[in-house]
Amino acid sequence: MSEKYLITGGTASEIAAGVEVAVSAGRLPPGTMLPPVREVAAGAGVSPNTAAAAYRLLRERGVVETAGRRGTRVRPRPASTSREEIRIEVPPGVRDLSQGNPDPALLPPLHEALAAAARAYEERPTMYGTGDDEEFLALARERLRADGIPPGPLAITSGTLDAVERVLTAHLRPGDAIAVEDPGWAALLDLVGVLGLRPVPMRLDADGPLPDELARALRAGVRAVVVTARVQNPTGAAVSAERAGELRGLLAAYPGVLLIEDDHGSGLVDLPLHLLAGVTERWILARSTAKAFGPDLRLALITGDQVTLERLRGRQRLAAGWVSHLLQRAVAHLWRTEAVDTVAVASSYGLRRNGLVAALAARGIPAYGRTGLNVWVPVADEATAITRLLARGWAAAPGARNRIATPPALRLTVSPLHPHDIPPLADDLTAALQPTAGGRYG
Repeated sequence: MSEKYLITGGTASEIAAGVEVAVSAGRLPPGTMLPPVREVAAGAGVSPNTAAAAYRLLRERGVVETAGRRGTRVRPRPASTSREEIRIEVPPGVRDLSQGNPDPALLPPLHEALAAAARAYEERPTMYGTGDDEEFLALARERLRADGIPPGPLAITSGTLDAVERVLTAHLRPGDAIAVEDPGWAALLDLVGVLGLRPVPMRLDADGPLPDELARALRAGVRAVVVTARVQNPTGAAVSAERAGELRGLLAAYPGVLLIEDDHGSGLVDLPLHLLAGVTERWILARSTAKAFGPDLRLALITGDQVTLERLRGRQRLAAGWVSHLLQRAVAHLWRTEAVDTVAVASSYGLRRNGLVAALAARGIPAYGRTGLNVWVPVADEATAITRLLARGWAAAPGARNRIATPPALRLTVSPLHPHDIPPLADDLTAALQPTAGGRYG
């Protein structure tokens, strides 16, 4: 440890706070070894128990980590820039396929839904202490039951990531290992780093995480597993019935592992849900409305085991409190009036996605996109491929946003495409990748 910094404080909280400030200010850089507990206690004039409690607080906050016999050291700081900020400048006139947004033309109009929510508010204004909207909850239970999801407690959060953060914070501590898909959702990978968790990547194919990969992660001692049920971002994978059975069998041997299932694509995919939940003691399933109804409808429906849902709602009450009833009632109206034709939406995205995958395959370029909004194209070098594609009038997202250990790739969002765009895009992408086409993403 730097001799310029002296650990002081009369209580465990004061000692921990002082070290945390020094780390933030750069006086204790990442990797710095802290002195043994007894040395800290002697220097600060406190008991060894107090110094040990201070170190425990620092570990829980993700500031330090125990390095075995080598003692305690300052953890590497999480990246200050999110993966979504790994982006490119899109020049004027270039078609932007990098954003990952749904097609606005396939989103339902919100005028009637918001008007209905406003009318309901006039009749029953939401005040402090009001519970979640009963109509929303009733409709939610019907929809979950129709998909074979067992009845259980419900919670409503401001999107999937809001729920995942609260659940991970409630169950895990900095340094714990968590199994995540690779490639996977960039925002989740950012969250794992910020929380000080240790990601254990799982490769996947079109049917979801590979069983051998999940088995390896479980043997490695992961405390949680995150799986995307359908419309996996960025590859479009969807867990098949056979794969679900294999994964459930593996999870059943580790009942203490927290299982998080993300079904954000439920409103834009016509494939059935093959549930993993029910074989571990702690689990949640999250369904966001953002992809089907619009990104600004920040609402997700959460179900799971009683303990996990109680912890989630308890932490929510201490922070945001609740999700706006205006949003809840608007979504209830959209559900009740069947504002989204899931089959038609899935078909529209499928025509573009499957058309692009097939066009690239005909040109000798492997690409993947079973469901959802994106096509994942392996490449030898992302920067070169993106630069060449830009020169031909197309912008793609770098796969680095989504990858941990898997090879380089590009993510292309098909939402802005029309059928007549596919042949020229396939030609331009083929030219941009020559001679650098890569292999499979798994």
